[in-house]
Amino acid sequence: QLPASGGGLVQAGGSLRLSCAASGLTFANFVMGWFRQAPGKEREFVAAVTWRGGSTDYVDSVKGRFTISRDSAKSTMYLQMNSLKPEDTAVYYCAARTGMSVWYTSDMYDKWGQGTQVTVSS
Repeated sequence: QLPASGGGLVQAGGSLRLSCAASGLTFANFVMGWFRQAPGKEREFVAAVTWRGGSTDYVDSVKGRFTISRDSAKSTMYLQMNSLKPEDTAVYYCAARTGMSVWYTSDMYDKWGQGTQVTVSS
């Protein structure tokens, strides 16, 4: 399990920071990511970070607004979300997979958190 927190209700243009605890991951190399799922839509990739090297990747729609990071000492991954838009409204899920490569589909991640709701009002 990957406990995620930090979701909430915010007005458009506001900010939120999501956190995900990675303390249960014991692999030497793994990738952690954030996915989101809006009502009636498929789960989509948002961002990912390689734990060992810190390389990051983002979906185009959040580039320049969201920042993914990890704190190895705290075994925690973060997603800083700025300039939020109503279309960012979704349940955000933390996910992890072994290896050193970022994959962009949810079926490539085998560990998931319970999700945290992010609602952006216009």
